[in-house]
Amino acid sequence: MSIKEAIDAGKTAIGIEFGSTRIKAVMVDMAGKPIAEGGHTWENQYEFGIWTYSLDMIWSGLQDAYSQLAKDVSEKYGTVIKTTSAIGFSAMMHGYMAFDKEDKLLVPFRTWRNTITGEAAAELTKEFGFNIPQRWSIAHLHQAILNEEPHVKDITFFTTLAGYIHWQLTGEKVLGVGDASGMFPIDSTTRDYNKDYIAKYDALIKDKGFDWTLEGILPKVLVAGESAGALTAEGAAKLDVSGNLQSGIPLCPPEGDAGTGMVATNSVAVRTGNVSAGTSIFAMVVMEHALKVVHEEIDVVTTPVGDDVAMVHCNNCTSDINTWANIFRSFAEATGNPVDTDKLYTTMFTAALDGAPDCGGLMGFNYFSGEPVTGFEEGRPVFARKVDADFTFANFMRLQLYSAVSTLKVGLDILLKEEEVKVDKLFGHGGFFKTKEVGQRIMSAATGGPVTVMETAGEGGAWGIAVLALYMAEANGASLSEFLNQTIFAGEEGSTVTASAEEVAGFDSFMESFKKSLDIERAAIAAL
Repeated sequence: MSIKEAIDAGKTAIGIEFGSTRIKAVMVDMAGKPIAEGGHTWENQYEFGIWTYSLDMIWSGLQDAYSQLAKDVSEKYGTVIKTTSAIGFSAMMHGYMAFDKEDKLLVPFRTWRNTITGEAAAELTKEFGFNIPQRWSIAHLHQAILNEEPHVKDITFFTTLAGYIHWQLTGEKVLGVGDASGMFPIDSTTRDYNKDYIAKYDALIKDKGFDWTLEGILPKVLVAGESAGALTAEGAAKLDVSGNLQSGIPLCPPEGDAGTGMVATNSVAVRTGNVSAGTSIFAMVVMEHALKVVHEEIDVVTTPVGDDVAMVHCNNCTSDINTWANIFRSFAEATGNPVDTDKLYTTMFTAALDGAPDCGGLMGFNYFSGEPVTGFEEGRPVFARKVDADFTFANFMRLQLYSAVSTLKVGLDILLKEEEVKVDKLFGHGGFFKTKEVGQRIMSAATGGPVTVMETAGEGGAWGIAVLALYMAEANGASLSEFLNQTIFAGEEGSTVTASAEEVAGFDSFMESFKKSLDIERAAIAAL
């Protein structure tokens, strides 16, 4: 069967993911190979002290991304998309979208980026004995209650961005367990919300006199492979403004970008992990056992099938590297020797491998925004050096790459050393790993173990949710891990890099100086 025949027969799957700066749509064949894609660029808005995206932005962006996918199919294969075996939606996790009985959005969408729930997060963490980060949906809800916001009494449903899109296209108020685990803690034995914590929460707010209970306003939890409804006629018309797409197409459970990242890197099995490194950076490890104690530096979420995952999330990664790249680009242009972007970044990253393992006395902080892992509510990018430092381009670039992962290293040390969580395989994906070997070697120096990059790592979360849609349609009883190993990643080993003992020791030495130098960052925030 040709690709055109497969598309016409619906022997494909479609995944669409809402990232923080791009909405991406991917079509795959029945083996999970991407055959077409589309996208839409967008940016969050800061309005009345809230980071948000408007409903108009959400729908126009979705429609544009899908239309670009349809255009790609038309140009490549000379046909139109009328049906497919399954569709999946994913998006940035967490945040807050609350609706009343008329299905009206009560307040503007509050994204994960907002750090306005500190009081609520601290109170709930103490109440549950379980870390509740500021960006989680339950923290946003509870902060609204603490703030005595009038809309809270009118809530009949609240969900994430992925859950909202799915609901509007199918009528089903459901959520994949991975995305749900960023709304409220999940019990990995039941693959559902933790009943004890729900009871504690209802008791905590009982005196408020609300008509609702927490369980009554949360979306239903589903695991990967379960049916999550079908595209309605209204939903089809809303997704595809051309009118070609038919209703009745099955949808898989909507998921969060953490879960789709696990799928895209084949790291859903116990003792596997992945590091996503781009504008922000986070590491996730599928655990064999629960954490011994509560750590504010570590979130506990789940895989798309409900297994516990420890996550270390940091707000800053490559932004400062990009800023320095612009400086070097401007210098090159000023000398009359302009350089293209790929060569610029390859040169910068490759030079880092020639730097001293401890960066030769250079120090820096890539903090464009705050970093809860190290206790910062805001940030200032800083570069500092000793008078006698070995200030070379190689050492400077090694510092920039170390700085990009240093805060993550703080959290990973807690996870891997204090909690003794075991990781057999760690996979990397995102822009930090684009230059062959470099990002892997730096990350390996930070973690002390091998780091693997798969050939498909660049496909990202939209491909990951397309694979989850395909899994629902084609799994035939296989576990998600079996499906990924036997169908999607069969025969693909990827490229693995292990740092030398000298590099690991060098990074450890750098981290000792990094922790001692955090006062420099505090002083910069106070002074600038």
